[in-house]
Amino acid sequence: MVEFEVKSKKQTIGKKKGQTVYYAVPKSNQHMTLDSLCDMIMDETSLSRGDVMNTLITLGKMACRSLKMGASIDLGDLGSLRIYFPPKMMDDMKDVTAATLKTPKIIFTPKAKMREAAHAAEVSVDNPARKKSLTPAPKEKENKEENGPVAG
Repeated sequence: MVEFEVKSKKQTIGKKKGQTVYYAVPKSNQHMTLDSLCDMIMDETSLSRGDVMNTLITLGKMACRSLKMGASIDLGDLGSLRIYFPPKMMDDMKDVTAATLKTPKIIFTPKAKMREAAHAAEVSVDNPARKKSLTPAPKEKENKEENGPVAG
């Protein structure tokens, strides 16, 4: 489960400038180590730790090599990786060169199973303001018959 807490900040730009706004941020960044991932893969397969580590290290090297060549990488059910060079908008066609490309980004596009897993993630927001306002009010004394209504 991903747990969030409520933070606030004063907006410095936009239509809410000067207004205090509230937003949810994760309480902690849960992180799976490489060793934990290897252990999980070993438990699900017949591979040894060395096989798993070798495969992951090789995958990293092959991904870097492919990205350097400008190729996208299909990672099966995980998704795909590709390199993207955001362009600078130039006024004249003659000014467009390799130097007008911004710092490259690596784009990960998840496949359907990964997107479904993200949508299925359990989340909760620890919001003290809502806890206070959602506490039940004291019950008023109600005039009820002791035995209640009788159907007959």
